[in-house]
Amino acid sequence: MAYTITDKCVSCGTCEGECPVSAISQGDTQFNIDADACIDCGTCASVCPTDAIIA
Repeated sequence: MAYTITDKCVSCGTCEGECPVSAISQGDTQFNIDADACIDCGTCASVCPTDAIIA
């Protein structure tokens, strides 16, 4: 199951650069994770300052 970004996201962009498969991109109001590209590594969740990324 892919990681998802919740409404706690403040669009800081920290997660985008950490994703090894470039599955994270800026959306209209917050960042989004492409579920098909996500490899469930958890790197994004570990660097999120607001704990907005969940498995």
